[in-house]
Amino acid sequence: MSTAARRKVGIAGVVVGAASAGVAAAALAKRYAVGRIRLRPDLEASEPLGELRGRPTAVTTSDGVCLYAEVDGPEEAPLTVVFCHGYTLNLDSWHYQRSDLRDSYRLVLWDQRSHGRSPRANVDDSTIDRLGDDLAEVIEALVPGPCVVVGHSMGGMTVMALADRRPELFGEKIKGVALISTSAGKLAEISLGLPALLAKAVHKATPGTVSFLSRGGTLVDRGRQVGSDVAFLALRHLGFGDSRNVSPTVVDFAESMIRSTPFEVIADFYPALMSHDKLSALDVLDAVPTSIMVGDKDWLTPVEHSKAMAAALPRARFTEVSGTSHLVQLERPAVVNGALRDLLKRAATEGAGPPRPTGPPGPAERTGPAEQAGPAAEESGQ
Repeated sequence: MSTAARRKVGIAGVVVGAASAGVAAAALAKRYAVGRIRLRPDLEASEPLGELRGRPTAVTTSDGVCLYAEVDGPEEAPLTVVFCHGYTLNLDSWHYQRSDLRDSYRLVLWDQRSHGRSPRANVDDSTIDRLGDDLAEVIEALVPGPCVVVGHSMGGMTVMALADRRPELFGEKIKGVALISTSAGKLAEISLGLPALLAKAVHKATPGTVSFLSRGGTLVDRGRQVGSDVAFLALRHLGFGDSRNVSPTVVDFAESMIRSTPFEVIADFYPALMSHDKLSALDVLDAVPTSIMVGDKDWLTPVEHSKAMAAALPRARFTEVSGTSHLVQLERPAVVNGALRDLLKRAATEGAGPPRPTGPPGPAERTGPAEQAGPAAEESGQ
């Protein structure tokens, strides 16, 4: 080998070695960062997240999907609360709400099609309208009396789809609605916290990227399992507003739900979320007490989307939870639980009433400084 050739090989070796060292250093830094986070005091370390169970049941839909559901709480309770979880999550995402309400109310929690313990559905049936039909069939099968429906993110869209397709249920059967971290439409226009031009480029590229990756769904899922530390750090930063103080146990819990959702399912529902438009269906909800909640740092379903819903629902109570992001029901459960209990009281006493004159929404109900602590501190009254 000539001197020049040996020099090229040597340079290549140095480059490869440096790159390998860089990757190793990045991996070490990532593990160090995650390790330091996990060593911090964690008030939720002993919380039985995902372990609460009710009476298991199944609802077979009109298109043959056998949805998994659980009924919890006293059967004799006069009011049932139906929980609809969000995109890539499952019924366990309502852990803190179930824990708080199960002694007083009858609860129905269900896994939306292709999520949690419910089986995969065809891609053609992975639509928001189909989810609305599923909710109608869950209520028909599992709710004998009046109920309040609660939806987070995609679950809120499910509730809106139900209002669009079965408006007669609202006021007669459904006595109240909670919409948490959700949107009535135009998700394809959100900025994702990015500059306008970059956000536009991301939105343009994302559908094709998601479709391409879904073809190798199994391989992508294997990569997601390997990269759990990266997912932990990303979710801690993006899914929670107070990333420095959020419980690592809660982040792990949320990340495990997301990771258990196959990437093909994520890809199947993505177009439905981006094309969702149910602003016109909100008029139906104004017949019943409604609560709208959102974190002020939510970048997936921004505050402006909740304010638009509040403007269309003059009877609704709007709660903007400071210092929180998209997973507000896990990050600040005491605030969410308090708003839900207020809604349930209104639903039991007001029921359906005449719509008030339309007008701009009232001032947002914002949480105070004392509520900046973690879930355990909130629930203990600290």
